[in-house]
Amino acid sequence: MLGRQYVRENPEEVRKAIDLKGVEGVDLDEILELDERWRELKARGDDLRHERNEVSEKIGELKQAGDDEEAEEAIERSQELKAELQEVEEEADELEAQLEQRLLELPNIPYEDAPVGDDESDNVEGRRWGFDDPRDRPDPVVPHYDLAEELDIIDFERGAKVAGGGFQFIKGDGARLEYALMQFMLEVHREQGYTDIFPPIPVNSKSMQGTGQFPKFVDDAYRLGGANDEPYDDDDLWLLPTAEVPVTNMYRDEILLDDDLPLKHQAFSPNFRREAGEHGTETRGYVRVHQFNKVELVNFVRPEDSYERLEGLVEEAAEVLERLGLPYRVLEMCTGDMGFTQAKKYDLEVWAPADDMEDGPEEGGRWLEVSSASNFEDFQARRAGLRYRPERHESAEYLHTLNASGVALPRVVVAILEYYQNDDGTVTVPEALRPYMNGQEVIEGDRKVGESAVGAGDRE
Repeated sequence: MLGRQYVRENPEEVRKAIDLKGVEGVDLDEILELDERWRELKARGDDLRHERNEVSEKIGELKQAGDDEEAEEAIERSQELKAELQEVEEEADELEAQLEQRLLELPNIPYEDAPVGDDESDNVEGRRWGFDDPRDRPDPVVPHYDLAEELDIIDFERGAKVAGGGFQFIKGDGARLEYALMQFMLEVHREQGYTDIFPPIPVNSKSMQGTGQFPKFVDDAYRLGGANDEPYDDDDLWLLPTAEVPVTNMYRDEILLDDDLPLKHQAFSPNFRREAGEHGTETRGYVRVHQFNKVELVNFVRPEDSYERLEGLVEEAAEVLERLGLPYRVLEMCTGDMGFTQAKKYDLEVWAPADDMEDGPEEGGRWLEVSSASNFEDFQARRAGLRYRPERHESAEYLHTLNASGVALPRVVVAILEYYQNDDGTVTVPEALRPYMNGQEVIEGDRKVGESAVGAGDRE
Protein backbone atom coordinates (compact mmCIF):
# COMPACT_ATOMS: atom_id res chain seq x y z
CA MET A 1 0.00 0.00 0.00
CA LEU A 2 1.00 3.62 -0.23
CA GLY A 3 2.03 5.37 2.97
CA ARG A 4 -0.56 7.83 4.21
CA GLN A 5 2.04 10.60 4.42
CA TYR A 6 2.97 10.01 0.78
CA VAL A 7 -0.69 10.15 -0.25
CA ARG A 8 -1.21 13.30 1.81
CA GLU A 9 1.83 15.08 0.34
CA ASN A 10 1.57 13.80 -3.25
CA PRO A 11 -2.14 13.67 -4.12
CA GLU A 12 -1.60 14.52 -7.79
CA GLU A 13 0.93 11.70 -8.23
CA VAL A 14 -1.56 9.29 -6.67
CA ARG A 15 -4.39 10.64 -8.83
CA LYS A 16 -2.20 10.18 -11.90
CA ALA A 17 -1.43 6.56 -10.92
CA ILE A 18 -5.14 5.83 -10.50
CA ASP A 19 -5.73 7.19 -13.99
CA LEU A 20 -2.72 5.48 -15.61
CA LYS A 21 -3.66 2.09 -14.19
CA GLY A 22 -7.33 2.48 -15.00
CA VAL A 23 -8.45 1.83 -11.42
CA GLU A 24 -12.16 2.56 -11.05
CA GLY A 25 -14.33 3.27 -8.04
CA VAL A 26 -11.64 4.99 -5.95
CA ASP A 27 -12.48 8.39 -4.47
CA LEU A 28 -9.13 9.95 -3.58
CA ASP A 29 -10.74 13.18 -2.33
CA GLU A 30 -12.79 11.17 0.15
CA ILE A 31 -9.65 9.39 1.35
CA LEU A 32 -7.89 12.72 1.81
CA GLU A 33 -10.88 14.05 3.72
CA LEU A 34 -10.79 11.00 6.01
CA ASP A 35 -7.11 11.60 6.63
CA GLU A 36 -7.69 15.30 7.39
CA ARG A 37 -10.54 14.51 9.79
CA TRP A 38 -8.41 11.83 11.50
CA ARG A 39 -5.54 14.28 11.95
CA GLU A 40 -7.92 16.87 13.38
CA LEU A 41 -9.18 14.33 15.92
CA LYS A 42 -5.65 13.30 16.83
CA ALA A 43 -4.75 16.97 17.39
CA ARG A 44 -7.92 17.47 19.44
CA GLY A 45 -7.02 14.40 21.50
CA ASP A 46 -3.53 15.77 22.15
CA ASP A 47 -5.02 19.09 23.30
CA LEU A 48 -7.48 17.33 25.63
CA ARG A 49 -4.70 15.20 27.12
CA HIS A 50 -2.58 18.27 27.69
CA GLU A 51 -5.44 20.13 29.37
CA ARG A 52 -6.32 17.09 31.47
CA ASN A 53 -2.72 16.83 32.69
CA GLU A 54 -2.77 20.50 33.62
CA VAL A 55 -6.08 20.09 35.48
CA SER A 56 -4.74 17.03 37.33
CA GLU A 57 -1.74 19.02 38.52
CA LYS A 58 -4.03 21.89 39.54
CA ILE A 59 -6.24 19.53 41.58
CA GLY A 60 -3.27 18.50 43.66
CA GLU A 61 -2.21 22.11 44.19
CA LEU A 62 -5.74 23.19 45.18
CA LYS A 63 -6.14 20.34 47.64
CA GLN A 64 -2.79 21.13 49.16
CA ALA A 65 -3.85 24.79 49.48
CA GLY A 66 -7.12 23.70 51.12
CA ASP A 67 -9.31 25.19 48.41
CA ASP A 68 -11.85 22.37 48.31
CA GLU A 69 -14.47 24.22 46.25
CA GLU A 70 -12.15 24.97 43.35
CA ALA A 71 -10.62 21.50 43.66
CA GLU A 72 -14.09 19.98 43.23
CA GLU A 73 -14.68 22.11 40.12
CA ALA A 74 -11.33 20.98 38.74
CA ILE A 75 -12.26 17.34 39.41
CA GLU A 76 -15.51 17.79 37.50
CA ARG A 77 -13.60 19.38 34.63
CA SER A 78 -11.15 16.47 34.64
CA GLN A 79 -14.01 14.01 34.37
CA GLU A 80 -15.51 16.00 31.49
CA LEU A 81 -12.15 15.98 29.73
CA LYS A 82 -11.82 12.23 30.27
CA ALA A 83 -15.24 11.58 28.75
CA GLU A 84 -14.58 13.88 25.80
CA LEU A 85 -11.13 12.36 25.23
CA GLN A 86 -12.59 8.86 25.20
CA GLU A 87 -15.19 9.93 22.64
CA VAL A 88 -12.54 11.61 20.46
CA GLU A 89 -10.20 8.60 20.65
CA GLU A 90 -12.97 6.17 19.75
CA GLU A 91 -13.94 8.27 16.74
CA ALA A 92 -10.28 8.63 15.75
CA ASP A 93 -9.76 4.85 15.97
CA GLU A 94 -12.84 4.24 13.85
CA LEU A 95 -11.71 6.75 11.24
CA GLU A 96 -8.20 5.29 11.21
CA ALA A 97 -9.59 1.81 10.53
CA GLN A 98 -11.65 3.24 7.67
CA LEU A 99 -8.64 5.12 6.37
CA GLU A 100 -6.41 2.04 6.44
CA GLN A 101 -9.05 0.08 4.53
CA ARG A 102 -9.49 2.84 1.95
CA LEU A 103 -5.74 3.17 1.43
CA LEU A 104 -5.75 -0.46 0.28
CA GLU A 105 -7.79 0.68 -2.72
CA LEU A 106 -4.96 2.84 -4.07
CA PRO A 107 -2.68 1.29 -6.72
CA ASN A 108 1.08 1.35 -6.68
CA ILE A 109 2.84 4.27 -8.39
CA PRO A 110 4.31 3.22 -11.77
CA TYR A 111 8.08 3.52 -12.05
CA GLU A 112 9.22 6.66 -13.84
CA ASP A 113 10.35 4.84 -17.02
CA ALA A 114 7.36 2.48 -17.31
CA PRO A 115 5.71 2.81 -20.74
CA VAL A 116 2.50 4.81 -20.58
CA GLY A 117 -0.47 3.12 -22.22
CA ASP A 118 -4.02 1.88 -21.84
CA ASP A 119 -3.86 -1.85 -22.58
CA GLU A 120 -1.76 -4.72 -23.95
CA SER A 121 -1.48 -3.02 -27.35
CA ASP A 122 0.77 -0.41 -25.72
CA ASN A 123 3.24 -2.89 -24.21
CA VAL A 124 6.80 -2.60 -25.51
CA GLU A 125 8.56 -5.65 -26.93
CA GLY A 126 12.14 -5.86 -25.73
CA ARG A 127 13.60 -8.91 -27.41
CA ARG A 128 12.87 -12.27 -29.02
CA TRP A 129 14.82 -15.47 -28.64
CA GLY A 130 14.86 -18.80 -30.47
CA PHE A 131 13.58 -17.91 -33.96
CA ASP A 132 16.93 -18.09 -35.75
CA ASP A 133 16.75 -21.84 -36.33
CA PRO A 134 13.26 -23.16 -35.54
CA ARG A 135 12.74 -26.93 -35.74
CA ASP A 136 10.67 -28.57 -38.46
CA ARG A 137 7.04 -29.14 -37.53
CA PRO A 138 3.98 -30.65 -39.20
CA ASP A 139 1.97 -28.42 -41.51
CA PRO A 140 -0.43 -27.63 -40.05
CA VAL A 141 0.54 -28.02 -36.41
CA VAL A 142 -2.23 -29.75 -34.45
CA PRO A 143 -3.51 -27.57 -31.54
CA HIS A 144 -2.45 -28.90 -28.17
CA TYR A 145 -5.98 -29.68 -27.02
CA ASP A 146 -6.63 -31.98 -30.00
CA LEU A 147 -3.19 -33.57 -29.77
CA ALA A 148 -3.47 -34.11 -26.00
CA GLU A 149 -6.82 -35.82 -26.52
CA GLU A 150 -5.43 -38.03 -29.28
CA LEU A 151 -2.44 -38.99 -27.14
CA ASP A 152 -4.76 -39.33 -24.12
CA ILE A 153 -2.40 -37.39 -21.85
CA ILE A 154 -4.90 -34.70 -20.76
CA ASP A 155 -8.53 -35.56 -20.05
CA PHE A 156 -10.64 -32.41 -20.03
CA GLU A 157 -14.04 -34.12 -20.06
CA ARG A 158 -13.42 -36.30 -17.01
CA GLY A 159 -11.87 -33.35 -15.19
CA ALA A 160 -15.03 -31.33 -15.79
CA LYS A 161 -17.13 -34.27 -14.62
CA VAL A 162 -15.25 -34.48 -11.32
CA ALA A 163 -14.67 -30.79 -10.54
CA GLY A 164 -16.33 -28.64 -13.21
CA GLY A 165 -15.07 -26.67 -16.18
CA GLY A 166 -11.50 -25.45 -15.99
CA PHE A 167 -10.22 -28.59 -14.23
CA GLN A 168 -8.57 -31.58 -15.89
CA PHE A 169 -6.79 -34.88 -15.37
CA ILE A 170 -3.16 -34.99 -16.52
CA LYS A 171 -2.40 -38.62 -17.41
CA GLY A 172 0.49 -40.93 -18.20
CA ASP A 173 3.20 -39.19 -20.18
CA GLY A 174 1.41 -35.89 -19.62
CA ALA A 175 1.79 -36.27 -15.87
CA ARG A 176 5.40 -37.41 -16.28
CA LEU A 177 6.04 -34.30 -18.39
CA GLU A 178 4.65 -32.04 -15.66
CA TYR A 179 6.69 -33.78 -12.96
CA ALA A 180 9.81 -33.49 -15.13
CA LEU A 181 9.21 -29.79 -15.74
CA MET A 182 8.73 -29.19 -12.02
CA GLN A 183 12.00 -30.92 -11.09
CA PHE A 184 13.87 -29.29 -13.97
CA MET A 185 12.72 -25.77 -13.07
CA LEU A 186 13.52 -26.21 -9.38
CA GLU A 187 17.01 -27.45 -10.27
CA VAL A 188 17.65 -24.52 -12.62
CA HIS A 189 16.71 -22.02 -9.94
CA ARG A 190 18.76 -23.80 -7.27
CA GLU A 191 21.74 -23.20 -9.53
CA GLN A 192 20.75 -19.51 -9.55
CA GLY A 193 20.96 -19.33 -5.76
CA TYR A 194 17.35 -19.95 -4.74
CA THR A 195 16.30 -21.65 -1.50
CA ASP A 196 13.50 -24.20 -1.81
CA ILE A 197 10.28 -23.46 0.06
CA PHE A 198 7.31 -25.81 0.24
CA PRO A 199 4.54 -23.48 1.44
CA PRO A 200 1.10 -24.04 2.97
CA ILE A 201 -1.56 -24.31 0.26
CA PRO A 202 -4.30 -22.57 2.30
CA VAL A 203 -3.61 -18.96 3.24
CA ASN A 204 -5.51 -16.51 5.44
CA SER A 205 -7.05 -13.18 4.48
CA LYS A 206 -4.25 -11.18 6.05
CA SER A 207 -1.75 -12.93 3.79
CA MET A 208 -3.89 -12.26 0.72
CA GLN A 209 -4.08 -8.62 1.75
CA GLY A 210 -0.34 -8.47 2.33
CA THR A 211 0.50 -9.24 -1.30
CA GLY A 212 -2.35 -7.20 -2.76
CA GLN A 213 -4.82 -9.92 -3.80
CA PHE A 214 -7.33 -8.60 -1.26
CA PRO A 215 -9.53 -6.65 -1.24
CA LYS A 216 -9.39 -5.97 -5.00
CA PHE A 217 -9.42 -9.59 -6.25
CA VAL A 218 -11.46 -11.31 -3.56
CA ASP A 219 -14.01 -12.52 -6.14
CA ASP A 220 -11.27 -14.42 -8.01
CA ALA A 221 -10.26 -16.53 -5.00
CA TYR A 222 -11.50 -19.90 -3.77
CA ARG A 223 -12.52 -19.91 -0.13
CA LEU A 224 -12.26 -23.15 1.79
CA GLY A 225 -15.54 -24.46 3.09
CA GLY A 226 -18.13 -22.93 0.80
CA ALA A 227 -19.14 -19.88 -1.17
CA ASN A 228 -17.09 -16.76 -0.57
CA ASP A 229 -19.75 -15.21 1.63
CA GLU A 230 -21.06 -18.43 3.17
CA PRO A 231 -18.22 -20.56 4.60
CA TYR A 232 -19.14 -23.80 6.31
CA ASP A 233 -17.11 -22.89 9.37
CA ASP A 234 -15.15 -20.07 10.92
CA ASP A 235 -11.83 -20.86 9.24
CA ASP A 236 -10.37 -17.86 7.46
CA LEU A 237 -8.62 -19.85 4.75
CA TRP A 238 -8.36 -19.55 0.99
CA LEU A 239 -6.71 -21.72 -1.65
CA LEU A 240 -3.62 -19.85 -2.77
CA PRO A 241 -3.79 -18.21 -6.21
CA THR A 242 0.03 -18.18 -6.37
CA ALA A 243 2.87 -19.19 -4.06
CA GLU A 244 3.78 -15.50 -4.00
CA VAL A 245 1.19 -15.15 -1.23
CA PRO A 246 2.55 -17.53 1.43
CA VAL A 247 6.23 -17.00 0.58
CA THR A 248 6.04 -13.19 0.69
CA ASN A 249 4.13 -13.39 3.98
CA MET A 250 6.69 -15.73 5.59
CA TYR A 251 8.35 -12.70 7.16
CA ARG A 252 5.23 -10.62 7.69
CA ASP A 253 5.54 -8.19 10.61
CA GLU A 254 9.21 -9.11 11.09
CA ILE A 255 12.41 -7.11 10.93
CA LEU A 256 15.21 -8.69 8.90
CA LEU A 257 18.86 -7.72 9.10
CA ASP A 258 20.90 -6.21 6.31
CA ASP A 259 23.03 -9.37 6.30
CA ASP A 260 19.91 -11.41 5.47
CA LEU A 261 19.42 -9.64 2.14
CA PRO A 262 18.98 -10.43 -0.63
CA LEU A 263 16.71 -13.40 0.06
CA LYS A 264 15.83 -15.56 -2.95
CA HIS A 265 13.11 -18.17 -2.38
CA GLN A 266 11.46 -20.52 -4.85
CA ALA A 267 8.28 -22.50 -4.27
CA PHE A 268 6.39 -25.08 -6.30
CA SER A 269 2.65 -25.22 -5.71
CA PRO A 270 -0.72 -25.88 -7.27
CA ASN A 271 -2.61 -22.62 -7.79
CA PHE A 272 -6.33 -21.90 -7.86
CA ARG A 273 -8.07 -18.96 -9.57
CA ARG A 274 -11.71 -18.39 -10.46
CA GLU A 275 -10.91 -15.77 -13.11
CA ALA A 276 -9.02 -18.20 -15.30
CA GLY A 277 -10.99 -19.76 -18.11
CA GLU A 278 -13.39 -16.91 -18.71
CA HIS A 279 -11.81 -15.39 -21.78
CA GLY A 280 -13.64 -16.55 -24.89
CA THR A 281 -11.94 -19.25 -26.95
CA GLU A 282 -9.20 -19.73 -24.36
CA THR A 283 -11.64 -21.70 -22.23
CA ARG A 284 -10.72 -24.64 -24.49
CA GLY A 285 -7.58 -26.53 -23.66
CA TYR A 286 -4.83 -26.03 -21.11
CA VAL A 287 -4.16 -22.30 -21.47
CA ARG A 288 -6.61 -20.83 -18.94
CA VAL A 289 -7.69 -23.22 -16.21
CA HIS A 290 -8.85 -22.96 -12.62
CA GLN A 291 -6.08 -25.17 -11.21
CA PHE A 292 -2.51 -25.15 -12.47
CA ASN A 293 1.04 -25.75 -11.26
CA LYS A 294 3.98 -23.39 -11.29
CA VAL A 295 7.28 -22.53 -9.66
CA GLU A 296 7.29 -19.07 -8.09
CA LEU A 297 10.40 -16.96 -7.48
CA VAL A 298 10.19 -14.42 -4.62
CA ASN A 299 12.95 -11.93 -3.79
CA PHE A 300 13.43 -9.68 -0.74
CA VAL A 301 16.02 -6.96 -1.37
CA ARG A 302 17.35 -3.60 -0.27
CA PRO A 303 15.51 -0.71 -1.97
CA GLU A 304 18.60 0.46 -3.84
CA ASP A 305 19.06 -3.00 -5.39
CA SER A 306 15.54 -3.74 -6.55
CA TYR A 307 15.68 -2.58 -10.16
CA GLU A 308 18.94 -4.35 -10.90
CA ARG A 309 17.41 -7.45 -9.29
CA LEU A 310 14.33 -7.11 -11.51
CA GLU A 311 16.49 -7.39 -14.62
CA GLY A 312 18.19 -10.43 -13.11
CA LEU A 313 14.83 -11.98 -12.30
CA VAL A 314 13.79 -11.74 -15.95
CA GLU A 315 16.96 -13.55 -17.00
CA GLU A 316 16.46 -16.26 -14.38
CA ALA A 317 12.97 -17.04 -15.65
CA ALA A 318 14.08 -16.84 -19.28
CA GLU A 319 16.84 -19.38 -18.67
CA VAL A 320 14.18 -22.07 -18.20
CA LEU A 321 12.75 -21.40 -21.67
CA GLU A 322 16.18 -21.21 -23.29
CA ARG A 323 17.29 -24.54 -21.83
CA LEU A 324 14.05 -26.07 -23.12
CA GLY A 325 14.74 -24.55 -26.54
CA LEU A 326 11.36 -22.78 -26.64
CA PRO A 327 11.16 -19.48 -28.56
CA TYR A 328 9.94 -16.57 -26.45
CA ARG A 329 9.77 -12.80 -26.22
CA VAL A 330 10.03 -10.25 -23.40
CA LEU A 331 7.50 -7.44 -23.05
CA GLU A 332 7.74 -4.37 -20.85
CA MET A 333 4.23 -3.78 -19.58
CA CYS A 334 2.58 -0.40 -19.97
CA THR A 335 0.93 1.40 -17.07
CA GLY A 336 -2.57 0.28 -18.03
CA ASP A 337 -1.62 -3.40 -18.30
CA MET A 338 0.96 -3.91 -15.54
CA GLY A 339 -1.50 -4.50 -12.71
CA PHE A 340 -2.60 -2.95 -9.44
CA THR A 341 0.42 -3.76 -7.26
CA GLN A 342 3.42 -3.41 -9.58
CA ALA A 343 5.73 -0.46 -10.03
CA LYS A 344 7.38 -2.10 -13.03
CA LYS A 345 6.64 -5.38 -14.77
CA TYR A 346 7.95 -7.57 -17.57
CA ASP A 347 6.10 -10.47 -19.17
CA LEU A 348 7.79 -13.48 -20.75
CA GLU A 349 5.68 -15.02 -23.49
CA VAL A 350 6.42 -18.41 -25.03
CA TRP A 351 5.54 -19.12 -28.65
CA ALA A 352 2.90 -21.78 -29.36
CA PRO A 353 2.83 -22.37 -33.14
CA ALA A 354 -0.51 -24.15 -33.68
CA ASP A 355 -3.03 -21.30 -33.72
CA ASP A 356 -2.61 -18.50 -36.22
CA MET A 357 -2.92 -15.24 -34.27
CA GLU A 358 -2.55 -11.70 -35.60
CA ASP A 359 0.14 -10.77 -33.05
CA GLY A 360 2.22 -13.92 -33.52
CA PRO A 361 5.62 -14.03 -35.23
CA GLU A 362 5.96 -14.40 -39.00
CA GLU A 363 5.71 -18.18 -38.66
CA GLY A 364 2.18 -17.84 -37.23
CA GLY A 365 1.08 -19.16 -33.87
CA ARG A 366 0.39 -17.20 -30.73
CA TRP A 367 2.11 -15.86 -27.65
CA LEU A 368 1.35 -17.32 -24.21
CA GLU A 369 2.38 -15.55 -21.04
CA VAL A 370 4.40 -17.92 -18.84
CA SER A 371 5.96 -15.47 -16.41
CA SER A 372 5.44 -11.97 -15.06
CA ALA A 373 8.50 -10.48 -13.38
CA SER A 374 7.45 -7.63 -11.11
CA ASN A 375 9.02 -5.07 -8.81
CA PHE A 376 6.56 -3.94 -6.14
CA GLU A 377 9.08 -1.62 -4.45
CA ASP A 378 7.75 -1.21 -0.86
CA PHE A 379 4.06 -1.56 -1.81
CA GLN A 380 3.70 -5.12 -0.51
CA ALA A 381 6.18 -4.50 2.31
CA ARG A 382 3.96 -1.77 3.76
CA ARG A 383 0.90 -3.99 3.58
CA ALA A 384 2.69 -6.95 5.16
CA GLY A 385 4.98 -5.12 7.58
CA LEU A 386 8.19 -6.36 5.89
CA ARG A 387 11.13 -4.36 7.18
CA TYR A 388 14.88 -4.63 7.55
CA ARG A 389 17.48 -2.84 9.63
CA PRO A 390 20.33 -1.41 7.51
CA GLU A 391 22.55 -1.34 10.59
CA ARG A 392 21.82 -2.90 13.97
CA HIS A 393 21.68 0.51 15.64
CA GLU A 394 19.52 2.13 12.92
CA SER A 395 15.75 2.36 12.56
CA ALA A 396 14.00 -0.34 10.53
CA GLU A 397 13.01 0.50 6.94
CA TYR A 398 10.67 -1.14 4.47
CA LEU A 399 12.43 -3.50 2.09
CA HIS A 400 11.47 -4.14 -1.55
CA THR A 401 9.79 -7.31 -2.84
CA LEU A 402 9.88 -8.82 -6.31
CA ASN A 403 8.58 -12.01 -7.86
CA ALA A 404 8.29 -13.93 -11.10
CA SER A 405 6.90 -17.24 -12.23
CA GLY A 406 9.76 -19.54 -12.89
CA VAL A 407 7.64 -20.61 -14.78
CA ALA A 408 3.92 -21.56 -15.11
CA LEU A 409 3.72 -25.19 -16.25
CA PRO A 410 0.48 -25.46 -18.31
CA ARG A 411 1.48 -23.05 -21.05
CA VAL A 412 4.97 -24.52 -21.23
CA VAL A 413 3.29 -27.91 -21.73
CA VAL A 414 1.19 -26.34 -24.50
CA ALA A 415 4.31 -24.91 -26.16
CA ILE A 416 6.15 -28.24 -25.95
CA LEU A 417 3.22 -30.19 -27.41
CA GLU A 418 3.03 -27.79 -30.35
CA TYR A 419 6.66 -26.78 -30.93
CA TYR A 420 8.11 -30.28 -30.52
CA GLN A 421 5.28 -31.99 -32.41
CA ASN A 422 6.21 -34.57 -35.06
CA ASP A 423 4.54 -35.60 -38.33
CA ASP A 424 3.42 -38.95 -36.88
CA GLY A 425 1.53 -37.27 -34.02
CA THR A 426 4.18 -37.93 -31.39
CA VAL A 427 6.05 -35.26 -29.42
CA THR A 428 9.82 -35.07 -28.97
CA VAL A 429 10.86 -34.59 -25.36
CA PRO A 430 13.21 -31.57 -25.05
CA GLU A 431 16.74 -32.76 -24.26
CA ALA A 432 16.86 -30.82 -20.99
CA LEU A 433 13.89 -32.83 -19.66
CA ARG A 434 15.05 -36.33 -20.62
CA PRO A 435 17.12 -36.90 -17.45
CA TYR A 436 13.94 -36.22 -15.46
CA MET A 437 11.93 -38.73 -17.56
CA ASN A 438 14.36 -41.69 -17.30
CA GLY A 439 15.82 -40.89 -20.70
CA GLN A 440 12.48 -40.92 -22.54
CA GLU A 441 12.89 -39.16 -25.89
CA VAL A 442 9.38 -39.27 -27.39
CA ILE A 443 5.85 -38.98 -26.04
CA GLU A 444 3.80 -41.53 -27.96
CA GLY A 445 0.67 -41.41 -25.86
CA ASP A 446 -1.27 -43.85 -23.72
CA ARG A 447 -3.93 -46.47 -24.37
CA LYS A 448 -7.40 -45.05 -23.87
CA VAL A 449 -9.66 -46.61 -21.26
CA GLY A 450 -13.38 -47.44 -21.39
CA GLU A 451 -16.07 -47.81 -23.99
CA SER A 452 -15.37 -44.30 -25.26
CA ALA A 453 -12.05 -45.60 -26.58
CA VAL A 454 -13.71 -48.15 -28.92
CA GLY A 455 -13.21 -47.18 -32.52
CA ALA A 456 -11.33 -44.02 -31.56
CA GLY A 457 -7.98 -45.20 -32.88
CA ASP A 458 -6.60 -45.79 -29.40
CA ARG A 459 -3.08 -47.12 -29.20
CA GLU A 460 -2.40 -50.71 -28.25
